[in-house]
Amino acid sequence: MNFSIAATIRRLRAPRHRLSVARDVWLRLRHDLRERGLHASRESGAFLLGERRGGTTRISDYVLYDDLDPYCLDSGIVRFDGSYYGALWAECDRRGLDVVADVHVHPFGEGQSNSDRNHPMISQAGHLALIIPNFAAEPVRIERLGIYRYLGGKKWMPVPGRQRRSYFLVG
Repeated sequence: MNFSIAATIRRLRAPRHRLSVARDVWLRLRHDLRERGLHASRESGAFLLGERRGGTTRISDYVLYDDLDPYCLDSGIVRFDGSYYGALWAECDRRGLDVVADVHVHPFGEGQSNSDRNHPMISQAGHLALIIPNFAAEPVRIERLGIYRYLGGKKWMPVPGRQRRSYFLVG
């Protein structure tokens, strides 16, 4: 019989979570976002890579925005040049993963800016965008994490604060 104890425990512990990420990937991502953000002096972000299975999505890796577009953080906010998407798709093919969400940091709260709402990183309905407040400084609490599902037509559906812990699992 072929099974994974970790996967079994995860299903029993968090059967309703729609989005999940391994703790080590989450910790590494937050560290890299703080570092690329020059320790709270500018925004930074990443494309989150993983797999979708049924109604759940598992993040297993990421690509930092400025690894693709070296100038996208220079203004202090994220301004990603669309000509670098080809490099993103090539990286997804190389790793055998899909872009399942994106994440970026904000200086204060987890709310979307007008720019975030009007310029989704992936403009496909169903795409998830996460915002980590306080430039990803510790502690990062899931209930303070902005989670937004893109509906298309520059419309978004936020996951309410009280539902974020049941929506997103780190573990």
